Amino acid sequence: MSQTSHDRLLIIDFGSQVTQLIARRLRELNVYCEIHPYQKVTADFVREMAPKAVIFSGGPDSVTRDGSPRVPQEVFEMGLPILGICYGQQVMMHQLGGKVESGHGTAEFGRAYVTPTKEQLGILGGWFTEGDEQVWMSHGDHVSEIAPGFEVYGTSPNAPYAITADVARNFYAVQFHPEVHHTPNGAKLYENFVKLAGFSGDWTMGAYREQMVDAIREQVGDKQVICGLSGGVDSSVAAVLIHEAIGDQLTCVFVDHGLLRKGEAEEVVTMFRDNYNMALIHADEQDLFLGELEGQSDPETKRKIIGKLFIDVFQKHADSIEGAEFLAQGTLYPDVIESVSFSGGPSVTIKSHHNVGGLPEKMGLKLVEPLRELFKDEVRALGRELGLPASFIGRHPFPGPGLAIRCPGEITREKLDILREADAVFIDQIRKHGLYDDIWQAFVAILPVRTVGVMGDGRTYDFACALRAVTSVDGMTADYYPFSHEFLGETATRIINEVKGINRCTYDITSKPPGTIEWE
Repeated sequence: MSQTSHDRLLIIDFGSQVTQLIARRLRELNVYCEIHPYQKVTADFVREMAPKAVIFSGGPDSVTRDGSPRVPQEVFEMGLPILGICYGQQVMMHQLGGKVESGHGTAEFGRAYVTPTKEQLGILGGWFTEGDEQVWMSHGDHVSEIAPGFEVYGTSPNAPYAITADVARNFYAVQFHPEVHHTPNGAKLYENFVKLAGFSGDWTMGAYREQMVDAIREQVGDKQVICGLSGGVDSSVAAVLIHEAIGDQLTCVFVDHGLLRKGEAEEVVTMFRDNYNMALIHADEQDLFLGELEGQSDPETKRKIIGKLFIDVFQKHADSIEGAEFLAQGTLYPDVIESVSFSGGPSVTIKSHHNVGGLPEKMGLKLVEPLRELFKDEVRALGRELGLPASFIGRHPFPGPGLAIRCPGEITREKLDILREADAVFIDQIRKHGLYDDIWQAFVAILPVRTVGVMGDGRTYDFACALRAVTSVDGMTADYYPFSHEFLGETATRIINEVKGINRCTYDITSKPPGTIEWE
């Protein structure tokens, strides 16, 4: 449990796929919150955490099933404002004396419209100003009888108790999901709830920065810390924050495996050595990595080779830092959440792309993870607070294996050089047209085929490349970016004219899950 001094809100997770969205909505309101699975939440846990309010998430189970998830009954007796969402509403009704039933004809999935039934509550301020409100439903069971003390404030065609409340106890319950995009006014409902719960909105990156600087100093003392620096947003922000706290007690290790984008190694090293005066080991291990990858074409094999070599190289250089007792990582809050299995089974493997995965146990190091309470957008905000260049804060994600997975088939230095040049042109085009910040990730992949072309009245037999650009809100799903034909034509012409070794371009318009959006 976090030791933060901020006002806290507890989200009890019953297994909804969108529980993290609840937390994101609250963080956007400068409210600090923590998600904990229902199995972990005891009455003593809640007392120790001392939240100002509690939210029950949705979930896939049915309260009509014996052994289905519950909350400690004492939670309802602590005087805390409570908001139940979907399954969370049904838990409230069931445990407080109402009834929940399963049955045909009452399920509701997707868009629905809620109609107000009486005078409105404070939590519904800003709702129903233009008639019914659009919401997103996802329930099979339904509340058939509300608990004593509750009244109905909104209804939908298949949810007669869509909005209910016991105003005297500050208990509120809705059958729909206010956190999702398809409930357009949902953020207002959360804003109203935290206001009535008395939150001051003290969760800011300025306050977090001060708090974490003190916490890092207390944790580390006079010991040495090593940090695996990739140049990405997470590791960069973590390094700058830790350096602010402990100065020259921090040493960063930047492993150049020969699979970086054009000019990237020089850019990272220059920024951290010149702008922040950090102790930085630039480990040039290109020959080692490319030598081990020679002749390999299977993408998973390439990933494993790179991961193992990275650990070996990092350990070699980390061993040279006398007195190092701590390892810094850019672990984020979604990683922390995902490491706790909702079902109670083994934790899922997270962040397999972590370059330093496995090192804490092997080297006997203790972890420093100053970003573990933050979402990605909050890390970017902290980066701005720390004064990192906008080019680093807003840069597109880059995979741990680098260009190895954007070079399907066997990797050669020739193909990597061609790929770097083509990728640089593509990104330059995107920036030139003012599109970079509208795109979540963009890159070029060099295809394992050669094509015949005619250039300057001569025959060419060069590589084809694929351009890829995707949009995403949270990295969970991705869709292709709809470039104009004019942009694609101009970009393809530039690549073919400026990059020796490519004579054909194609644009990939498939939508892919997060595991494959970076190509192989």
